[in-house]
Amino acid sequence: MTAANTHPPSHLPVEGSITLIGMAGAGKSTVGRELAVALRLGHVDTDRIIESYFGADLESIFQQLGRDRFLKAEESLVAGLSARHCIISTGGSVIYGPAAVARLKELGPLVFLRTRLETVETRLAQCGERGLAIAPGQSFADLYAERQPLYEQAADFTVDTDDRTPDAVTGAIIDWLNKD
Repeated sequence: MTAANTHPPSHLPVEGSITLIGMAGAGKSTVGRELAVALRLGHVDTDRIIESYFGADLESIFQQLGRDRFLKAEESLVAGLSARHCIISTGGSVIYGPAAVARLKELGPLVFLRTRLETVETRLAQCGERGLAIAPGQSFADLYAERQPLYEQAADFTVDTDDRTPDAVTGAIIDWLNKD
């Protein structure tokens, strides 16, 4: 996918942003950067916004705040987002914040990067320590099962990522955006 011959779809909302949602390990940050280059848009990663606000990595913030306070902080920061003309890669837990999801929908379509549980587990095992907003005693499989219907409900478009490269996922999103 080259940026030179790809232009932002003309039918994006006024704000002109596209938000990627899904589990940790689905490829939101990787695809977000690639999609931003292809569409000549900026890229914002909400996890980096949270880290910048608190001056620490996500895992430390989560440990300090606990799950409930972390989710409230994430919702508040994302609900106040004023990014325009960009691709927004979100943390997997953003889906728990109704105000955050509403704001992201105001900015443009939400694209769910759907990934099978086994694929997510493999990807997360390969990348080492990741901060996950998981409740005490909750298994990763339970967390996955809890979030899937929330992503499905919020999404304007869903793309499966399991057997696709980031470039192929990016292409599928661009194809969807360009459909009349």
